[in-house]
Amino acid sequence: VQLQASGGGLVQVGEALRLSCEVSLRPFLEYTMAWFRQAPGKEREFVASIRRRGGTTKYSDSAKGRFTITRDNAKNTVYLQMDNLKPEDTAVYYCAADRNVIASTTISASGYDYWGQGTLVTVSS
Repeated sequence: VQLQASGGGLVQVGEALRLSCEVSLRPFLEYTMAWFRQAPGKEREFVASIRRRGGTTKYSDSAKGRFTITRDNAKNTVYLQMDNLKPEDTAVYYCAADRNVIASTTISASGYDYWGQGTLVTVSS
C-alpha cells in the first residue's frame, strides 16, 4: 500500500479530527500531497493540497479557515487537521499524491496518480 489514510470517525458538530496519510512513495519530499473528499451521491472534490519541497498550501473555499494541511517529511506523512466540523463535511476523505502536479491541476483529481483507500468522517448534528 503506497498511501494509507487513517483518523476518520464519528464526531459532533463543532468538534475536531486529524486525518493522517502515511506514504511509502519515495522520495516523499518530491510529491505534492492533497486531500479530496466524496460525499454520498456526489463527485469527489478537492479539499486541500501541499506542494512538494516548499510546502505551499491551497484550500477549497469550504476548508479555508477551518482545515489545515501539513506534512512531516521525516515521517513521510501528511495530515489534515479539521476544526469546527459541520454536517456537510461528512464524506470519505482520500489522500492523493503525485510528483508532477502543476498549478492548473492542483485541485483536480485527475492530476494525481496515487490514492489512498479513504477514511470516513461523519459529523453528527
